[in-house]
Amino acid sequence: MLPSPKSLEGKRVPDVTLKTRTDNQWKDVSTGKVFKGRTVVVFCLPGAYTPTCSSSHLPRYNELAGVFKANGVDEIVCLSVNDAFVMNEWKQDQEAENLTLLPDGNGEFAAGMGMLVDKSSLGFGKRSWRYSMLVKDGVIEKMFIEPDKEGDPFEVSDADTMLKYVNPKAVAPEPVVIFAKPGCPHCARAKALLESRGYRYDEISLGKHITSSTLRAVSGSGAWPQVFIGGKFVGGADQLEVYFKARKAA
Repeated sequence: MLPSPKSLEGKRVPDVTLKTRTDNQWKDVSTGKVFKGRTVVVFCLPGAYTPTCSSSHLPRYNELAGVFKANGVDEIVCLSVNDAFVMNEWKQDQEAENLTLLPDGNGEFAAGMGMLVDKSSLGFGKRSWRYSMLVKDGVIEKMFIEPDKEGDPFEVSDADTMLKYVNPKAVAPEPVVIFAKPGCPHCARAKALLESRGYRYDEISLGKHITSSTLRAVSGSGAWPQVFIGGKFVGGADQLEVYFKARKAA
């Protein structure tokens, strides 16, 4: 654990060189250039593929990337004390196309931030403490540092907390799931409706583990598609049209 987590608000981020891999070639990336003249949200975490990092921390920043950029953030960067190969594979595995994942392989950035911690008891060696920050032109404006507790606290460095700081009035998009099947024209229409209104969605397709019986058990209907928005059942393409018309009229 950290002896006493300290905020570095008002100070410049460490200027270190990170060893990245692009197109199977080594590429040095200077953090000074990453932050110069730009507004960047950074979140740092203990390790790629670890439970909280993979299930909550990274995915939510990826989901909200569009909202951050609409509110003046140029880039969202994830830093972890892992090598370039691990970070590249993790980004691909997480489908985190909206984020920039940078490897702090030697822990130099974490050390410069005063956030390098010893997790040898877990076989991790030196790792980064979990925190997030808003950096403008290389200067740290705001930091959210997880409390100094045992385990792996995840209370304040999340994407929603950062978004509320960036713009308290910003509205996070509602999560959308669509059950669809290949070649279904009504499914295509529903997806086009969602896309035309800027909705991102997760698609669950007909296949080995998803059948019409599964769909009926979830939605009460075996017709394709079936759409859920914000945890609420909307229905098929026709019902989705009605849903959007009602929202527009409201």
